[in-house]
Amino acid sequence: MADVLVIDDDDSIRETLKILLSEMGHRVSLAPNGQAGVQMIEEETPNLVICDLKMPGMSGLQVLDRIKELDSHIQTILITAYGDINSTIQAMQKGVFDYLHKPLEIGQLKMKVNKALENQNINKRLADYITEDSAEYQLENSIIGNTAEMREIYKYIGQLSMNKVSVLIQGESGTGKELISKVIHYSGVTKEQPFIAVNCTVLTDSLLESELFGHVRGAFTGAIRDKKGKFELAEEGTIFLDEISEMSANLQVKLLRVLQEREFEKVGGETLIPMRARIIAATNKSLAELVEMGKFREDLYYRLKVFTINIPPLRERKKDIPLLVMHLLKKINKELHKNVRKVPYSVMEMLQNYDWVGNVRELENTLIQAVVLSKGDVLEKENILLRENAFSDHHDDSDLLSLADVEKKHIKHVLDRVEWDKSRACEILGISKPTLYHKIDAYQLGK
Repeated sequence: MADVLVIDDDDSIRETLKILLSEMGHRVSLAPNGQAGVQMIEEETPNLVICDLKMPGMSGLQVLDRIKELDSHIQTILITAYGDINSTIQAMQKGVFDYLHKPLEIGQLKMKVNKALENQNINKRLADYITEDSAEYQLENSIIGNTAEMREIYKYIGQLSMNKVSVLIQGESGTGKELISKVIHYSGVTKEQPFIAVNCTVLTDSLLESELFGHVRGAFTGAIRDKKGKFELAEEGTIFLDEISEMSANLQVKLLRVLQEREFEKVGGETLIPMRARIIAATNKSLAELVEMGKFREDLYYRLKVFTINIPPLRERKKDIPLLVMHLLKKINKELHKNVRKVPYSVMEMLQNYDWVGNVRELENTLIQAVVLSKGDVLEKENILLRENAFSDHHDDSDLLSLADVEKKHIKHVLDRVEWDKSRACEILGISKPTLYHKIDAYQLGK
């Protein structure tokens, strides 16, 4: 039996929770608002507080702050009817046990209550720390989505941002793996330190080793001076290793040693340098499958996956597409000095029915093209360039294309639409002229 305090301005929710918790064998107290709840906490010191997030006067987060001041051992569960990303992350950072959404599921609530009480004496709380987010990566403006999967990711970010544990982020290309790593970095204890990103696919084995660890003068031909590597430049911040699955076996061994020993040597050097940065690795492949196939070291895999975030593809969270569209349009309008802000229902429906192979990145590029082509403030259907065979009502595998075929067809379509004005095509496609010329030659495109 435990003492549980329920704080909620809704009479029916208070009474319902009292009945449920009493049936579980707990002593239950009720408070109609935050101020009354805090007063009862000062007098009674409950084991668990279940508190509404948004209430007149004192909010749930303010109650949570006061609880941490009074007794950090009190467990807290916040409940809300609103999908507020920033509040979710703040709550997790402040040490809330969990964050549940209305309408509450009885089975889930019982499980959370039991776990909170079981963990009361051993729970490792997060510091009571509110971050001042980087302007570019403000939490409420960077990651968009209100599905259950995305809400879980917000919780993870809140927890991970307050420590420097290694993180593995898995998801298809274009799902926002680097964005999530930056939000983790900029919303917590590392926000004042460097964020260093390394793409493991763009450099040769020897160059990647030098890029990661640095080198001393004379270590190899062309090494005319000492160079700091990414691990050293990251200092006490974050080093983001993108597409870690492409790292060679030789570098996997060296990275494993860095993670085990927390120190490294420059190429050609003899001095050990401490490694103080947090590592966030990302991949669009399943590392577990690569381990089974013998293509990735099992010991390194377990070192990297201290905590794992799996990002769902956009086609599995289509309810988020309207939110994403409006968020991206706001961003694109600002960058392109446009004012396309009206989206007809038929256009939004089309965007939701489309299977986004390239995920959020493809959606953003499609919207950029449509905004550039738009003449007014309406997102016009004819300016949205989509593959006709990539809608969710198509289930025949015979119409599926390779990514190269999709790219070839799309580039040709854009060039034809702008009458082969290469400057405008580059602007729409978001690529440089040399890249466009290379694609034209590689795909043998012509008017």
